[in-house]
Amino acid sequence: MTFEEIKLKLVSTFGDAVILKEEATGLQAALFVHVEDLVPVCSFLRDTEGLYFDFLSNITAVDYEDHFTIVYHLSSLPYQHTVVLKVELEGNRSLDELPEIPSVTSIWRTADWHEREAFDLMGIYFSGHPDLRRILLPDDWEGYPLRKDYQEAEKYHGININ
Repeated sequence: MTFEEIKLKLVSTFGDAVILKEEATGLQAALFVHVEDLVPVCSFLRDTEGLYFDFLSNITAVDYEDHFTIVYHLSSLPYQHTVVLKVELEGNRSLDELPEIPSVTSIWRTADWHEREAFDLMGIYFSGHPDLRRILLPDDWEGYPLRKDYQEAEKYHGININ
């Protein structure tokens, strides 16, 4: 199934407003969806005959300073097609109130680790995640090291980091 056919299936089910924009340049074309449409769109992509996106290969977060983009790489193993979904989140840079997006762990179990990594390194809060906690850094680490405004600590528990 082509990118255009996948897009048409989404539009015919959810309406024109489901696709905010599309990105046709680069290695893989991508569809941008509203944050509130993410879970229904993902469920549709997984459960619909002919689509059956049964494999979530990656979730990543990108910091563009004024907003964050969460990227989902989906594949259908039986049908051998792929699609990339992107969701833009307004760039709340406060460490006390993280940007929030719904978890897709109820759709793809593998999202558990991908979402934890994006939380740990970028500070994206995945609401509804069953066990959202740090995965690479210590629990008491301050900040999110992949953010562009991250200030690297000089010491951790009295030990020089540099």
